[in-house]
Amino acid sequence: MDNKYIIKAKKIVTVSELGSVKDGALLINNGIIAEISKWEDIRVKYPEIDVIDYSNFIITPGLVECHTHLLEFAPTSLYPVTQDTHFLAGQMIIFKALSSGITALGEQVCGHPLCDFSIEDYRNAVEALPIDVSFATTSISIGFEQLAHFTSVTKSRAVTKADLIDSSIVREIARNSDYPGENIFINATPANFTATEVPRAGEVIYSLEELKHISNIYHQLGKRIGAHVAGESGIEGALEAGIDVLHHAHGITDEQIKKAANNKVEIVATPIGGTHLQPNSPENILQFVKHNIPVSISTDAYLPPFEEIPWATFPKGTIVGPDALMLISHPSMQLLKQNGYDENTILALITLNPARLMGKEKQFGSLKAGLEANFVVAEGIPGLEIKEVDQIKAVYYKGKQVIKR
Repeated sequence: MDNKYIIKAKKIVTVSELGSVKDGALLINNGIIAEISKWEDIRVKYPEIDVIDYSNFIITPGLVECHTHLLEFAPTSLYPVTQDTHFLAGQMIIFKALSSGITALGEQVCGHPLCDFSIEDYRNAVEALPIDVSFATTSISIGFEQLAHFTSVTKSRAVTKADLIDSSIVREIARNSDYPGENIFINATPANFTATEVPRAGEVIYSLEELKHISNIYHQLGKRIGAHVAGESGIEGALEAGIDVLHHAHGITDEQIKKAANNKVEIVATPIGGTHLQPNSPENILQFVKHNIPVSISTDAYLPPFEEIPWATFPKGTIVGPDALMLISHPSMQLLKQNGYDENTILALITLNPARLMGKEKQFGSLKAGLEANFVVAEGIPGLEIKEVDQIKAVYYKGKQVIKR
């Protein structure tokens, strides 16, 4: 296949001002989308260019998963790795995400007692992979009886609460962060531990003044800051301190939703877990959208589901990965459809919105001329009409087919 070719589809859901194009076609040139139009118009205009025929399938942007832990925590949770094989496992995990239609990831690097790796080690591990990976460098507090604190810049060395607010450490974390992930854990996390192991999960770690101090450092460096946060008091502190992105926001009140909307705060919803509180319900996500809050749906993979989730049933003990993104998004996307939202607006929750969060909407997240040719070929609209990975028939990254079923 030449560097220039045409893709023909039953429908193209562009997640752009073009909306959905029935009987549409994409002209791809050197990995970039050159044109989108009706098939009949493209064919007449470019009769000599080779065509890949997906007339029985729907084409959408590649999926974007903006909150994962695939390279740091997942390898040690899933495989018997050592320092030497850690990133081999991480690359396998990322390939599984790619095969699920995900062409861009937002990875968190928190600091891990078993992983003495630098942020550059993580960047180097994905450099040659056919997937876009952005890194959010963070600090983390784990809710053991004796709270444990780590940071991405101190690697496997545990730190103190004083270190978490030290200006030089905070500044170094901020400088290394590509986007507003969960740069700070306002609440101690349960992580992948049982409730008895993390009795202080959910405890608020910072005072309002400390949060303002950290937030100001990010803003002085021209960076936005995101936070792992749940519960009314933690969320109120985040909103008062000028945090730009709330990751999880489990337990957010109606008044806080209005305040987040007024403050132009973004939310990364995690419908299967991630904090000590019940995760985001479809109704919760609908309220975010109704208030025009930019919301992205994420798995926070790899993560065991919260124990009682009526909208997402997984077998007990399951550790859920990014291959479940469509499945966990499905109830919320269906509810949005029932409330009259367009399929392009709905699909933006796992494509354009997270791409914007990562500051890469001019590269990918939608399908329009000038953007990278990152797209999936599927039996239906991912998350809205389909939720099983084998319903994705092909994945293209920068114009090259990287997955084929």
